[in-house]
Amino acid sequence: MADGRLITVAIHTYDKAVALKALLENEGVEAVLQNVNLSDPVISSGVRVRIHEDDLPLALRIIENPEIFAIAPVSAASVVDYGEQILLLPVDFSERSFHSARVAFSIAAQHGWRVVFLHAYLVPRSSSIMSLSNSLNFDVNQPGESQASIEIAKGAHEMMTSLITRVKSSIKRGEMPGVKFSSVLVEGVPEECIAQYIKENRSVRLIIMGTRAASRKAHDLAGSITAEVLDSCRVQALTVPEGDSWFNSLDDVKHVTLLSTLEQEDFLALDALNRLMPKGKHLDVKVICLPSNKYMRATAKAARSALGEYCNAHFPNYSFTLENAGSELDSLEQDHPDLIIVPNRKKIMLLRLFSPGLAHRILFHTDIPMMVIPV
Repeated sequence: MADGRLITVAIHTYDKAVALKALLENEGVEAVLQNVNLSDPVISSGVRVRIHEDDLPLALRIIENPEIFAIAPVSAASVVDYGEQILLLPVDFSERSFHSARVAFSIAAQHGWRVVFLHAYLVPRSSSIMSLSNSLNFDVNQPGESQASIEIAKGAHEMMTSLITRVKSSIKRGEMPGVKFSSVLVEGVPEECIAQYIKENRSVRLIIMGTRAASRKAHDLAGSITAEVLDSCRVQALTVPEGDSWFNSLDDVKHVTLLSTLEQEDFLALDALNRLMPKGKHLDVKVICLPSNKYMRATAKAARSALGEYCNAHFPNYSFTLENAGSELDSLEQDHPDLIIVPNRKKIMLLRLFSPGLAHRILFHTDIPMMVIPV
C-alpha cells in the first residue's frame, strides 16, 4: 500500500469513476471513491476518485493516456484505419527493437503520430512428397504443418505482448512519452510485409528500422531486410544502429551531413528533414556534393552557389557548409555527424542487384543513424 495522504485526481459520474478506479488499480495504483456531496450523499453531484499522494505522477500518466494502459489485444490484421498518421516500427523483439521504440515514441510524441509495431514471421513449409511413376502423385496433406504454424504464431504473439508490456512499463516510469500505439502480426517475408502494409496504409509517414552494428552487417550483406526496405520503400525511413545509446530522439541531433547530387531532390530532402525536426531547432548541416554526371561536374560551381542561396533563404535556423567530395564514402565519418541524410531514388529490382543505391551502400559502411528521403 502506498503511503501519503489521499488526494483527489478526478471527479466523474459514478460509472466513469468506477471505470477510472479499475484502470488505476489494474496498474497498481490504489484508489477509493467518495461522493462529492457528503452532507447529503443521496443527492449525487459527482464522485471523487482519490489516490495516495505518492502515486500521483504515475496516476497522471495513466489518466492522460488511458488508451495505452487499457488492455488491448494484439492485432493480426494488416490494415488499420485510425484516421491518424502512423510511424511504422518493424520489430524482431531483439534489444535493438526496444531501443528503436524509444526513438520512435519520441518522434511520434513531437508530431502526434500513432506508433504501429509490426512483426512478420515465417512458417516453414514442408516440401510435398512426390512419387515418380507413370503419373505424378503429390501428397499435399502434411500432418503437423498446421500445428507448427499455430505454434509459431503463438510464439510471435507472446513476444509481441512481452514487448508491449515492457514499453508500457517504461511509459509508467516516465522513461518514454505516452503516445498511442498498436501492434500487427502478419505471416510472410518481412520486407514484403512491410511494403504491403505501407501500400495499404497511406497514412504511414515514417518507418524506423533498427540495424546491426557494421561489424555484424557483413554477415547478412546479401539478405538485409533494412537494405531491401530502403531500396524499395517510398516513405521516409530512419535507421537506428544498435549500440547508439546516445541517440534517443531527434533532439539529440546537432550535426547533420546531407549527401547532395546538386539536383532538385536536394531541396526535397532538406524540406523533409525540416518538417521532421522539432520546430525551431538549430542544426549544423554539412552538404557533401556528389555530382552525378559529366554535365553536373561542368556546372558544379553554379549549382553549389544556387543550393547555398536556397538553403540560407529557406532554412534560417540552420548553418550550412558546402563541400565537394569524391566517390569514396570514408569521408562520411571524419566529421562525426549525428545523422546522415540521403535522397534516394527508386531503382528497379534487377538494377538494385548489380548497382545498389547510395543508401544501401552507406548502410553497410557506417554505424551512423541515417535518414533516407524518397525522391
